[in-house]
Amino acid sequence: MMLPPLASVILAGCATRAGELTAEGITAIRTACPAVAVPATTGDITLFDPPASTEQAAIDVTATLTKVRATCSDVGENVSTVITFDVQARRANAQGPRDVVLPYFVAVLQGGTVVLSKRISRVAVHFDDGQLRATTSGQATANVLRSAATLPPDIRKLLTRPRKAGNEEAAVDPLARPNIRAAVQRATFEALVGFQLTNDQLKYNATR
Repeated sequence: MMLPPLASVILAGCATRAGELTAEGITAIRTACPAVAVPATTGDITLFDPPASTEQAAIDVTATLTKVRATCSDVGENVSTVITFDVQARRANAQGPRDVVLPYFVAVLQGGTVVLSKRISRVAVHFDDGQLRATTSGQATANVLRSAATLPPDIRKLLTRPRKAGNEEAAVDPLARPNIRAAVQRATFEALVGFQLTNDQLKYNATR
């Protein structure tokens, strides 16, 4: 799963607010909480009848994962993020009551490329008789070790040391140094949630 490029990050002390302009430049607060996102092409799912067809006329149920929200408990050694979301579904035939079960995943990535964990769960959508649309909610939890999301003291010192305008090193972004950039990347985590799609469903989402 592709993620956006890693943004430049400068650590700041507790007395400094994110985005505050200081004598050394603009600071940003770093947190052990993972960024939460829905990977491209996994926010929608389409079921066909018959299942082997991908024709417009064969669409049976469509669903979208939306309103993703995250609550992170940034205390203790295990940083836990609870992710909640809504699933908005539509069916082609409103006749009779129906329950549709859809699989979804939550994955924790380190450095934008390494999958540390992935869990698959299911959410049920209920349609009443005569109802074309239905909405339900789901929940997932992502855990990250604080020690893994914390920069080593030497890297933190290099990122936070004051740099005065006019000095040669002041014009050089610390993240331009490979060892610093790699350390920041290793300590950066993402929690991804989306529908667990088959290869054919992924292909359909990417080409429709």
